[in-house]
Amino acid sequence: MADYIVRATAANAQVRAFAARTTRLVETARVRHKTSPVATAALGRLLTGGVMMGSMMKNETDVLTLQIRGDGPIGGLTVTADSVGTVKGYAHNPCVMLPAKNGKLDVGGAVGAGVLTVIKDMGLKEPYSGQTVLQTGEIAEDLTYYFATSEQVPSSVGLGVLMEKDNTVRCAGGFIIQVMPFIEDGVLNKLEENIGKVKSVTAMLDNGHTPEEMLAQVLGGLDLEVTDTLPAEFSCNCSKKRIEKALASVGKEELRAMIDEGRPIEVKCHFCNTAYGFTVADLQEILQKGTVK
Repeated sequence: MADYIVRATAANAQVRAFAARTTRLVETARVRHKTSPVATAALGRLLTGGVMMGSMMKNETDVLTLQIRGDGPIGGLTVTADSVGTVKGYAHNPCVMLPAKNGKLDVGGAVGAGVLTVIKDMGLKEPYSGQTVLQTGEIAEDLTYYFATSEQVPSSVGLGVLMEKDNTVRCAGGFIIQVMPFIEDGVLNKLEENIGKVKSVTAMLDNGHTPEEMLAQVLGGLDLEVTDTLPAEFSCNCSKKRIEKALASVGKEELRAMIDEGRPIEVKCHFCNTAYGFTVADLQEILQKGTVK
């Protein structure tokens, strides 16, 4: 089944909601980065949160970046998303291995203590940037705290990645529920009651719940109205030309040093792990173009 995002409102627009199935895109990230199970879960959760947050932006050129820096063995995570359902990302240490905690992958232990930074580039003079201290390192709680403190939007974030025994991704997805400032007490109480009954995102996904069905459960009795859906995918816009520009930016001395070694080099994209090869002749051509500082 294809991955997609659902955008919705409830209780006469007192609540706005997003839900996504991200199984394929998280599996794509696992394959590209060869992530361990706990790294797959951590990165998958942030990719899922990122692709839904990206869909909150209005313009096609808007870009959202989520950065987690922690003192755990995974080192950190970076995810970038746009407004049309495309997301990419990577873990600093994709091979991290940790024992299970309470029968579950120990994402919090892998991430550790640190900070979450959210950067929104919406074509303005300066991008918006907000930063909060990680609450648990489990990703969903950290995004919930970010929304409440940096954007002053009370929210509930649920994220989940469930692995197969062969370490492939069985299912992945999540939801983001946000309440408006004019929410009525009765609506808020019903929402809190519904959320309290939700066992876990992974349980809903594993039971075959679609994003619409997840929202129907979380927003039961609140007149859910799905406004639209959009596809979600892991996709990177890297290219050999982009990597050439990056090589040109390292400076003449470093580029000459690479040429003097007389060996071809390979440069990998952080976000998708695609490898680009450059011969000595390629490097000489980059140097001769005159764009190197």
